[in-house]
Amino acid sequence: MALSRIDTTNMIEDVPQSKLDNNINFRNIIINGDMSIAQRGTSASSISSGAGFDTVDRFSRYVNSGGTWTISQSTTVPSGQGFAKSLKFDCTTANGSLSADSELSFFTKFEGQNLQYLKKGTSSAESLTLSFWVRSNKTGTYTCELYDNDNTRAVGKTYTISSADTWEKKTITFTGDTTGVFGNDNGASLNCTFFLVAGTNLTSGTFSNGTWESATTANRVSSSQVNLADSTSNEFYITGIQLEAGQTASEFEFLPVDCNLQRCLRYYYLHASGLGQAFGTGFYYTGSYVIQASSYPVFMRATPSLEQVTGTGYYTIFRNSSSDAFDDFILSVSGSQRTNEKFFEIYNASDMSGTAGQGGFFRTNNANSFLGFDAEL
Repeated sequence: MALSRIDTTNMIEDVPQSKLDNNINFRNIIINGDMSIAQRGTSASSISSGAGFDTVDRFSRYVNSGGTWTISQSTTVPSGQGFAKSLKFDCTTANGSLSADSELSFFTKFEGQNLQYLKKGTSSAESLTLSFWVRSNKTGTYTCELYDNDNTRAVGKTYTISSADTWEKKTITFTGDTTGVFGNDNGASLNCTFFLVAGTNLTSGTFSNGTWESATTANRVSSSQVNLADSTSNEFYITGIQLEAGQTASEFEFLPVDCNLQRCLRYYYLHASGLGQAFGTGFYYTGSYVIQASSYPVFMRATPSLEQVTGTGYYTIFRNSSSDAFDDFILSVSGSQRTNEKFFEIYNASDMSGTAGQGGFFRTNNANSFLGFDAEL
């Protein structure tokens, strides 16, 4: 039987290349750039010092003599752009007279093994384009930076918020860096940082202004950088952060929530929180030693640390028509066979009174109970 000719009119080779280029999955190097995942919680207040993750996944902050802040996952978003969440900074205690070491910044980091296609450190190094939606009552100049941790190199550029309390889309392109190769491993090779407050330690030099250079602290931030901490009326929102190879910005890459969550779980896994949450089974190894062993939902970046909120009777194991309340857990790290990037072992050997061999299930026993596994960069 003769075969009829196949109609190729709508086959993929007839799709314009521009559409194919805009359909590359995971072109956004940023994880959780739409601020939709917030395992640790939706708001944290009285933040005035140090570094840490407070709300939305994959974004940490650093504060030093830069005011006091409430940081939250907000529902204020640019209209008609498809976003449901943003990251918000709200000044609650002002600092209108900055010291030399004042700083408020937030940042996200990337594994070197995920950046090899950028060909950094070669003559073919890719440019990087950063795009995002931003809103603040404080107009003026702000600074963004890419920082190469492997080779101690940095490049910064500025953007301007022109209209108060108005969402604006910003696009910044950084040229490729032909010096310094990223390590091909799970370490933090690159940081993307947004500065909101900067003292003279960061602004007194010659700002890099788009040129990669050996990192110098005084050159990292523009001397025109606004002080977002100068009034308790100040607030700052951001969402839709995308960093991609090339010299132009594509539309934001929205991922399904399950996919976005799994990418975040590589770096942080919330095991249990709040009151009355069952979080797995365990058993009494001895009468005074209770243990839980399990695997994470996805392989983590590295062996994590245990993050927890503890207190009297914060956790309970139910077994043999009875229960045993205890205060905390210890992460067992005596050898990689107990805890690594694939599975974990946690135990309590200080508050228990049971029978060796009995099994049961664990439940949180306080509204403040909190257990998480942290493998952040």
